[in-house]
Amino acid sequence: MGRAEERRARQQATRRAGHRQGRGSRRRGGQSQKSFIRRLFTWKKVVGTLLGLIVVVIGGFVVIYNMVQVPAANAAAKQQSNVYKYGDGKVLARTGEVNREIVGIDQVPKGVQHTFVALENKTFYQDSGVDFRGTARALFNTVTGKGKQGGSTITQQYVKNYYLSQNQTISRKLKELVISLKVDSKESKNDILAGYINTSYFGRGAYGIQAAAQAYYGVDASQLTVDQGAYLAALLQAPSQYDWAVASPTGKKLVTARWNKVLTNMVAMHWLSAQDRASMKFPVPQKPKPPKGEAGQTGYLVDAANKELESHLEDQGASPADAQARVAAGGWTITLNIDPGKEKKLEDAVKTTLTSKLDKKKRPRDADAQAGAVSVDPKTGRIVAMYGGVDYLKHATSNATRQDFQPGSTFKPVIFATALKNGSQTQDGKPITASTMYDGTSGRPVVGSSIAFAPTNEDHVNYGKITVQKAMDDSVNSVFAQMGVDVGMSDVLKMGSTLGMNMKNQKPYPSQTLGTMGASPLQMAGVYATFDNHGKLVTPAILKSAEHGGEKVKLPDPIGDQVLKRSTADAVTSVLTGVVKSGTATMVRNDKYQVAGKTGTSENDVSAWFSGFTPNLVTSVGLFGEAAKAETIDGKKVHQFAHVPLTGTGGLTDQGGRVNGGGYPAEIWNAYVSHAETATGKAGKFDLKTDQGAGVKPTTSPSNSQSPSSTPSETTSPTHSASPPAPPTSSAPASPPASSTDGGTPSDTAEPPGGSPSSPTTSSSPPVTPPGNGNGGNGKGNGNGNGGGGLLG
Repeated sequence: MGRAEERRARQQATRRAGHRQGRGSRRRGGQSQKSFIRRLFTWKKVVGTLLGLIVVVIGGFVVIYNMVQVPAANAAAKQQSNVYKYGDGKVLARTGEVNREIVGIDQVPKGVQHTFVALENKTFYQDSGVDFRGTARALFNTVTGKGKQGGSTITQQYVKNYYLSQNQTISRKLKELVISLKVDSKESKNDILAGYINTSYFGRGAYGIQAAAQAYYGVDASQLTVDQGAYLAALLQAPSQYDWAVASPTGKKLVTARWNKVLTNMVAMHWLSAQDRASMKFPVPQKPKPPKGEAGQTGYLVDAANKELESHLEDQGASPADAQARVAAGGWTITLNIDPGKEKKLEDAVKTTLTSKLDKKKRPRDADAQAGAVSVDPKTGRIVAMYGGVDYLKHATSNATRQDFQPGSTFKPVIFATALKNGSQTQDGKPITASTMYDGTSGRPVVGSSIAFAPTNEDHVNYGKITVQKAMDDSVNSVFAQMGVDVGMSDVLKMGSTLGMNMKNQKPYPSQTLGTMGASPLQMAGVYATFDNHGKLVTPAILKSAEHGGEKVKLPDPIGDQVLKRSTADAVTSVLTGVVKSGTATMVRNDKYQVAGKTGTSENDVSAWFSGFTPNLVTSVGLFGEAAKAETIDGKKVHQFAHVPLTGTGGLTDQGGRVNGGGYPAEIWNAYVSHAETATGKAGKFDLKTDQGAGVKPTTSPSNSQSPSSTPSETTSPTHSASPPAPPTSSAPASPPASSTDGGTPSDTAEPPGGSPSSPTTSSSPPVTPPGNGNGGNGKGNGNGNGGGGLLG
């Protein structure tokens, strides 16, 4: 072998040795690295680390659990509407921003309760209120931005709705978990389930199961069936998508599948038999209805109910502001005494007899006519119907409860009732009864008053010597002006207050005998209901019940004490039957039932009334002149809402277009009562314990006439008829008394009072002072042969 070859052989050997050495070094290095990893991650260290992490997580959860407290309910979850119902339980209206009425779990059938549990949370009655896997999944999806994820328990959903918000954040979900555990440990499952179904949104603007039951099936939650409950439970996943009325074919398919799932789960959980399940058909809900607002008569009824409730709360210690705030806050279930059938009949009566005849374009003054009425059951005091105006949204002031118009001659029975109660006498010392004789001369100055007053009768008719019965029949002002003085106006005002009229700040004047104070149809219905109820006080009530949070407000009995002897009240009723038989209200006579009542018309034709009653129903109707806008009348500018004459309303032309109580008010009354009153025979007759008045004896003057309270005219009484009688003295006084202004009080009331009018037992010469202001009379016409009372009869 040459030298060169040897050198190459050595080099190759050296390279081979170096290669073997490198591989050995790398092998030794790899083995060293693996050994280090094994030493770093031993099974003991891994288990210890995991245990450490668990301890940290548990410790952190304990800290969070102790830090997070169960908060107060959020405002939205507690918001409720006020629910108003008719006397028969049907919903009249819901008010407030949130359509929710919270009900107790006992008001939801057990089977309906189970529908929600079977679909949403089958382990609800056994679990601790939390689904940890579902919550972890929801947290993961929130962190990774995958949106909402189901899986929460009923308790967690209740907590989210009632205590928290709908925000999808990690902190909110952690709070939900902690609060759910705490709520589950403190509240019963029934309370949690009730909270859940009361706070959930079901679509159609309905929050909670009660509102949902009404919205989808037109019933209360207590009347839901299992199949209907299953549909409501299925709705919760997607209320808008699953609402049968608007759902797409896909939506209907999906909600039907969920409905079937509910029932299948209930069978598996032994909450529903297979036989019952097989017989069930999908309960198609009713079509959506617009929310019940306050248009038409609804607003008047709601307003009256609220005010009566506020008044009762004040009587129980609340301040006026607090009472109003409590009612406005919502959550009330308020049932009214209103009979929906009678309410409809009253509305129809006003429309057919009055509003349908008004033409605001052809006769602008027709826009000024405002009607109001209240109908009461005299035996219970319940308001069964009320008419507040043409539409609450157009005229918010209720004509049924307003007190700014004069009741006119509908006040005269109060004077007679006071006379009977007190055993009052005429100026000549004769007891005042239905057959007592008075001087009915128009414009005759009253005797015995320190304040001069000489009211005229309507059309200045002179009646001469007539009985009290005849004076009531034809609404003779001069007679009742004298009677008020004979009785004592202080006592008359006290009687009005006792019977429910507002007599605050009223001072005794002779002119008040003509009904110059303010009154409402509601108040006058109460006065006449007390007469009808044989003297037991009737305070008309629109509230049947009022409940909030399961607690009922204690309501007083509308029937009060015996404020008039039965004989006194029955005598007033007996006399008032004469007004219907042969007086100013003959148009309301009916062969099926007896009627008693009184017409009334105030100064200058500003208001007209008829308050009448049968043995079973009392109804007071008022027609008021209120300027619909600023206008000029007889050359004088009047502002909007001012009191204005009703003259010419509905196109009346007879007797100068004057509107009297025997006209539109009596027509409205008759159209309503003829349909609302069904009593016949004995049930339709007054049970009167009295020996006086037209109800028990003829209305003609007795043969053994007593002396009048002052020298009467020697002429005979006019014939009893529906048309104006031929006056005994046809000529009017040479200087007729001037009329007072726009429904105002006659001028003598503006004078400083000279003390209470005296009631001497002996006759005195009439004062020489010229006759005072005021006119009135028998109210015989409004263009249809009937008329009214009051300052004008």
